[in-house]
Formats: sequence, structure tokens, C-alpha cells
Amino acid sequence: MTTPREAVAGVVDPEIRVITIDELGILRSVEEDPATGRIVVTITPTYTGCPAMDVIRADIRRALAAAGHPDAEVRTVHAPAWSTDWISERGRAKLAAAGIAPPASAARGGNVVPLTLAVRCPRCGSPETEQVSRFGSTACKALWRCRACSEPFDHLKAL
Repeated sequence: MTTPREAVAGVVDPEIRVITIDELGILRSVEEDPATGRIVVTITPTYTGCPAMDVIRADIRRALAAAGHPDAEVRTVHAPAWSTDWISERGRAKLAAAGIAPPASAARGGNVVPLTLAVRCPRCGSPETEQVSRFGSTACKALWRCRACSEPFDHLKAL
């Protein structure tokens, strides 16, 4: 039998179909309310106003209903804000395998501001790349091109 956590962790991000919401770091918690037995899921959007959140909430409810929990609650929290540091190593590997350059981990704390100087091509690994557009196939990605293999690719923006 699938646990509520397993059911929700398997929900795929609707914009980046190769990665789950758990691997992307959107999934914060899956808990059972001790008073009601109701499953309460907490998620954080990748950015405020993300258009995929309605689909993610519906997919979470559908996954929980299929696992025997039809009366689930999905809560959205904005603090702390989501960070690309929350993407799991497995998630980063899946992004790269799909041709999407994952962001580098940023040092958090203090006054450190992450700065992307080079993005390695997810296809050939070359650092000889250039940004074509600050906006890619979705608002959270930028479009880049590799000078070595000439392939375009998305780069998930670091936040």
C-alpha cells in the first residue's frame, strides 16, 4: 500500500515533466491531522504567481485520492521562499539528463548573492555557452546555447 508521502512525492511537475515535486523541492511536508485523520500537504511555489500551482494542487489531491485519502488539504506557504538549493541531487541529475542545465547550489546566509558566470552544456558538458534569452520555455528557465555543440538548452534559473 502506498503511503500518503509516497503518493504525493511521486507527483510530477507539470512544467518540467522529468522531475517530481519532491525532487524539485516544492513538497515541504505530508502530515496526518491527529484530530481528524485528514492528510495535510504543504507546498511552496518556485516563485509567487507560478501558473503551475493549480495543476500541482489538483495532481496532489488526485494522487492522494487514488491512495485512499480523498479528503486531503493542500496548503501553500511562501516563507521561507523556495530556493533552487532545495532541488535534490537526483532531481539535478534528472534535469541534466533531460537537457536542462540545473542551477549550481548557492551559498546561503550572510550577504552572498549567487552569480552565474558560466553554464555547462547538459549535452556535451562544455562551459563554452551563451545566454540567448533570459526567458526559456517557462518563466523559471532561461534559454542558452552551447558554442561547442551548437545545441540550445534551458537553464533553470538559480534563486
